[in-house]
Amino acid sequence: MDDKSPQPPSFWQMLHSVLAAAFGVQSGKNRARDFSQGKPSQFIALGLLFTLCFVLTILAVVKIVLYLAGT
Repeated sequence: MDDKSPQPPSFWQMLHSVLAAAFGVQSGKNRARDFSQGKPSQFIALGLLFTLCFVLTILAVVKIVLYLAGT
């Protein structure tokens, strides 16, 4: 018997989905895969991690620009 149970998305597929969703360009096919095969807790954790990294990056860029501007 060859059981064709759906495989959960890999880390890279989940990361791609989170980044695409953040920019609002998630495809319907990937969204359907995420909702049918993915675990919400994994996407929530990855989304929070992405948001934290994004905010820290913006903060670092602002601090560098202000430092270089002499403010």
